[in-house]
Amino acid sequence: MSTEIDAQGIADKPPFIGRKAQMFPQLTAAQISRLDALGSRRRMTQGEILAEPGDRHRPMLVVLSGSIEVVQPGMSGEVLVVVHTAGSFTGEMSALQGIGSLVRARVRDAGEVLVVPEDRLRRVIQTDAELSELFMRAFILRRVGLIQSQTGDVILLGSSHSAGTLRLQQFLTRNSFPYVNLDVNSDQVVQTLLQRFHINAEDIPVVLCRGEVVLKNPSNEEVAACLGMNQQIDDDRIRDVIVVGAGPAGLAAAVYAASEGLDVLVLETGTPGGQAGSSSKIENYLGFPTGISGLALAARARVQAQKFGAEIRTAYSALKLNCNLRPYAVDLCHGHAVRARSIIIATGAEYRQLAIENASRFLGTGIYYAATATEVRRCEMKDVIVVGGGNSAGQAAIYLAGKCHHVHLLVRAGGLADTMSSYLIRRIEEAANITLRTNTEIASLEGAEQLERVIWKTRPGNVLETHQIGHVFLMTGAVPSTDWLKGCIALNDKGFVRTGPDLIPADMPVANGSPLRPLQSFETNWPGVFAVGDVRCGSVKRVAAAVGEGSACVQQVHQALRD
Repeated sequence: MSTEIDAQGIADKPPFIGRKAQMFPQLTAAQISRLDALGSRRRMTQGEILAEPGDRHRPMLVVLSGSIEVVQPGMSGEVLVVVHTAGSFTGEMSALQGIGSLVRARVRDAGEVLVVPEDRLRRVIQTDAELSELFMRAFILRRVGLIQSQTGDVILLGSSHSAGTLRLQQFLTRNSFPYVNLDVNSDQVVQTLLQRFHINAEDIPVVLCRGEVVLKNPSNEEVAACLGMNQQIDDDRIRDVIVVGAGPAGLAAAVYAASEGLDVLVLETGTPGGQAGSSSKIENYLGFPTGISGLALAARARVQAQKFGAEIRTAYSALKLNCNLRPYAVDLCHGHAVRARSIIIATGAEYRQLAIENASRFLGTGIYYAATATEVRRCEMKDVIVVGGGNSAGQAAIYLAGKCHHVHLLVRAGGLADTMSSYLIRRIEEAANITLRTNTEIASLEGAEQLERVIWKTRPGNVLETHQIGHVFLMTGAVPSTDWLKGCIALNDKGFVRTGPDLIPADMPVANGSPLRPLQSFETNWPGVFAVGDVRCGSVKRVAAAVGEGSACVQQVHQALRD
């Protein structure tokens, strides 16, 4: 038991030593008294297990006497997280989200606890400003600590040469889920695990779920289900609004709708954050003078939405919107459907793929659509190529320049002034290891299992150059994610959703149930169905604009719900 584990918890080690008081604060007598009315007291006995990894809907426990040790089980035993004594409380973000626990909680010294159920904890967070700030900061920092400890019973066995491995790394990282990453090509302990679980090389990537279940090259949906990453919610309930997409626009809509008392369900078809989630650093977003990564921005927004009661499902693809049903229905990839009185489409857009025959073969094995720490691990101290002339490409080039040997920035235009913010252009010009190549585009890609060579051509003359570079980051154009809307929602010739003044008479079928009132600015050709962010025709492709549209749209949702 406790004598066999490290005497120091994660808060006693770098980089959290200075934040221990925020991670594990002590409640005052007055604060405990306020919680007393919402909970119940119970005795606990030495050695009693209070929570196991994967347990859902665990209450928050406030220690009144005795102590509770929290540990992360792993393949080599338990790692101590913290010992809670009188005045401290259990829980991290999973307690607020109603999803599977990440840790084991065990009574070290018998005593008494105050049990605060999940629904009452959420009520406290929504109504008590002081305790809300204290709990939210502690829960967020504890989750960060669990992620950075790189321990636990969720293990990804993969390879830096595997596209499937990169996909799972991105999925777990962007969902803020702690896991141990082991590379079959470099980590010596891997062979023991391969033999123990009868895993062959062709099975890679493999996720060891809770140290017991072996998932061979699993889909994101399979991983989410095994790890209990989604709330158990009622599919039959008719909600006020379903938000499809958890990028900046969708999460902003969820925050404002839930905070204003609407029953909100968010469906994330890929990974939270959208295109913004793939950005290493956003420096021109209001309120963050030192910048913030797209991953951190999305994670904070997701927590904020859940704080107000929005339910969020990840790895749930929307297959079809049924416009003819009332309430509206969204068919899901799992064969189920969810219904709501209004819909907000926030599925965003994806970077345009290279129009080269074999480009898809190198996806994840040399071609990437994000530039974060997850991708950079594959190309550190090597030459790389960034393709694109927008802000995302500029942010990627600057970030990669700090990690890689040299960055070649390829743009088809004659310069960057028309498409990129001036502060990024200045940094690119001043970076010694970034070379801007204008009037240039990739002509062909070469390699066996991995990308090995890139040939680009430069105008005038289409002069060809061959370079031994195996890593290309694509940040070009935008293709809207609207296939699931065809036959229902009016789209323009490029596939973006028409809303409000952009709608034309031909977009309005006779049987669409059009309201007597004029359609609102974010409303589609079906009343009560809205589109915001990059997926919308005419939107400004900026994070701040997407957040603004998502939040402003909620007022229009209220109007539609009143009709």
